Amino acid sequence: MILPIYVYGQPVLRKVAEDIAPDYPNLKELIANMFETMDHADGVGLAAPQIGLPIRVVVINLDVLSEDLPEYKGFRKAYINAHILETGGDEVSMDEGCLSLPGIHESVKRGNKIHVKYLDEDLVEHDEVVEGYLARVMQHEFDHLEGKMFIDHLSTLRKQMIKGKLNALLKGKVHCDYKVKVVKK
Repeated sequence: MILPIYVYGQPVLRKVAEDIAPDYPNLKELIANMFETMDHADGVGLAAPQIGLPIRVVVINLDVLSEDLPEYKGFRKAYINAHILETGGDEVSMDEGCLSLPGIHESVKRGNKIHVKYLDEDLVEHDEVVEGYLARVMQHEFDHLEGKMFIDHLSTLRKQMIKGKLNALLKGKVHCDYKVKVVKK
């Protein structure tokens, strides 16, 4: 089922998400719905707060980039109770966008290596060091679990320059091809 994506201004996007219990109801269905929602919106990642749930569940699909990045052929994974333990490596700037911030793309500097702990879809625990583009996507999505968005990494000047776009989103002026849930005034 395709779910509405919560847009900038929704309080759930600024809450720290909670770990879930292994017996969380309908977890497999939730993950399937998140993948379907993300795919419909042409995203590569989606965190549960973006669909209104303050829980630590993320889905990532890098298979859509496999023509340019063959190492991600078939890459579709769910991350449950994910936590970044350490960020490092070289700081790299790259343009980022977000399904919760339609129409906004900005250059964000992030470390290209992370140490992460999470459960997979089968609730198997992983403790991994991840590098490169996947590390960036994971940092972006896992930020949502901490109540952060990519715009929080921008300089004061860049934030000021996109203030008009952010205010438009707060007023419900959203232009995108997927279902959204805006702040009710």
